[in-house]
Amino acid sequence: MNAHDEERIKKLLKDSLPPIGDAEPPRDLWPQMLRRLDARTVSVPWFDWALAGGLAVFTLALPASIPVLLYYL
Repeated sequence: MNAHDEERIKKLLKDSLPPIGDAEPPRDLWPQMLRRLDARTVSVPWFDWALAGGLAVFTLALPASIPVLLYYL
């Protein structure tokens, strides 16, 4: 590649991408984000409850397994 080709590629790249400073959102997005975070509800899937129940049954059936489970936590 010679200097002419490099200049041509630079010009094509500059023309194809808009300047970053011109890309501003039309409004402030932070209040909308706060409303979305406040509206979010916490839901626990059934599988998590099943795992917690199985762990409780396991520790009640085999109390000697409690130190082993605590070790792996």
